[in-house]
Amino acid sequence: MSLVAVRDAAERLGVSTRQVQHLVAQGELTALARGVIDSDSIEAFLAERGQRRTRAWLPETAWGSVAILSGLEASWMGASQRSRLKARLRTMSSADLVDRARDRADTFRYAGHSTVAGRLRGAIVGTSAVRPQLGLAEANAIDGYVAVDELGNLERRFGLTRDTDGRITLRATAFPIATITRLADAGTALAALDLAGSLDVRERVAGLDALTDALEKLRG
Repeated sequence: MSLVAVRDAAERLGVSTRQVQHLVAQGELTALARGVIDSDSIEAFLAERGQRRTRAWLPETAWGSVAILSGLEASWMGASQRSRLKARLRTMSSADLVDRARDRADTFRYAGHSTVAGRLRGAIVGTSAVRPQLGLAEANAIDGYVAVDELGNLERRFGLTRDTDGRITLRATAFPIATITRLADAGTALAALDLAGSLDVRERVAGLDALTDALEKLRG
């Protein structure tokens, strides 16, 4: 783990120091001490959002894009909204999609005892089961979605400690977990979107490639 001064973090991200402080307050970056940022959190932020400045979609729209790419109907959106979103997706690159859909959940990384892995997997909506379909080996790391109001309970229940180097990733969202479960079971789109924001180059490429394929299929 390396440390970066707020001024240097701002330069790396291309934003003001005030914006860096805002990102820390929002949980997007990790401050290890006053005026000091964890460099790994900066790299994670850049991996998911890149250097673009486009406005993120609302969660309902972001999840709608996952539904469309999974061949499902985004029933929480109106017909005209779905039509416009589908047309927009046909013009997008995979990198643009990752950027626009970034607010579907807030991402937190943890360290935890290996003995809790099995029980923790059963308490979240995991997306790693489809890794072999994306050309990746099965991973020991845990990655999945949880209801935002359950995040604290899971942290306490499984003794999780926040750690940017941790191998447990929980993505907290206010969107209905039952719907996310259906999306996770419908194909590889959601897992690909998660992987496209990975710090691991191989995972990121696999995710972006899978999203590119899904977008091409949508274009017909």
